[in-house]
Amino acid sequence: MERLERQIRFIVEIDKLKSVLRRTYLIDSNRNENTAEHSWHLAMMAVLLAEYSNEPVDVSRVIRMVLIHDIVEIDAGDTFVYDSAAMVGKEERERAAADRLFAILPADQGAELRLLWDEFERRDTPEAKFAYALDRLVPQLHNYHTNGGSWKEHGISKDLVIARNTAMSEGSAKLWEWTRALLEDAAGKGFFKSL
Repeated sequence: MERLERQIRFIVEIDKLKSVLRRTYLIDSNRNENTAEHSWHLAMMAVLLAEYSNEPVDVSRVIRMVLIHDIVEIDAGDTFVYDSAAMVGKEERERAAADRLFAILPADQGAELRLLWDEFERRDTPEAKFAYALDRLVPQLHNYHTNGGSWKEHGISKDLVIARNTAMSEGSAKLWEWTRALLEDAAGKGFFKSL
């Protein structure tokens, strides 16, 4: 029963992810997306878009990775990728959160999920690189379909979006190529801060 109790405690704890709001708006623009919704969206994208990975990937592993990659936001909060000041200390905050959260689980499951989380953070496997590409694609889709959404709200330029998201190409050159075209179209529609 102790194993089950620890698993249930973790399940209850991760429900908090539903309360972590991101800067990105839902596509219908009625509210900000929460991190749990973001993770679910990524899992669906992994199923649908795996053929665009630069290398063959274990889709099941990618799904597990994207479902747990932002669990640390329960403690560390969501750090807006375009906020340089907020990025200071992000890695330390997230590692401390990972230490606490994965320790709730039975040791074998906690270690397995921690290894997946660390792999995502390092981006040194085909699965991690592809998961990262998907993670960076979602906000671009949301901002585009909300006519600039958080880009406009926070005065983000197209150049900054490109600079912060170029690493998508390491996991999927095709998705990065498609995203670049989307960003060009967004610029043409006035969705970014003018330089």
